[in-house]
Amino acid sequence: MSERRIVRVRDVMKSQFDVVDRMTTVHDALKTMKHVETKSLIVNKRHDDDEYGIVLISDIARKVLAKDRSPHRVNVYEIMSKPVISVDPEMDIRYCARLFDRFGLARAPVIDNRTLIGIVSYTDMVLRGFVD
Repeated sequence: MSERRIVRVRDVMKSQFDVVDRMTTVHDALKTMKHVETKSLIVNKRHDDDEYGIVLISDIARKVLAKDRSPHRVNVYEIMSKPVISVDPEMDIRYCARLFDRFGLARAPVIDNRTLIGIVSYTDMVLRGFVD
């Protein structure tokens, strides 16, 4: 019987992600998305004692598009989730998947020493960590 190799969040996370200011309009935030597969925007902390936020594409669809609100007039802070549930880069992806399931998450920022270093999703865990 062979030992199972532990795959850590750090091994599968994306280190490229989009960060916006809380006062950015939804329109401008969408225009600044740099990464092709981006489905979320991390909302930067205002100061060291603040916490990160997150806006998912689904938040924009539900809270702006479906309610016929103008993306030019809605600021990110109005629709973001904050504080965001984050994961440690050293967490085993099995536990990360369980955390996602328990709290209904699809993705989460990876924070090391209160510094944002990446973002991880179910897709990352399954395609990069589960399949050899």
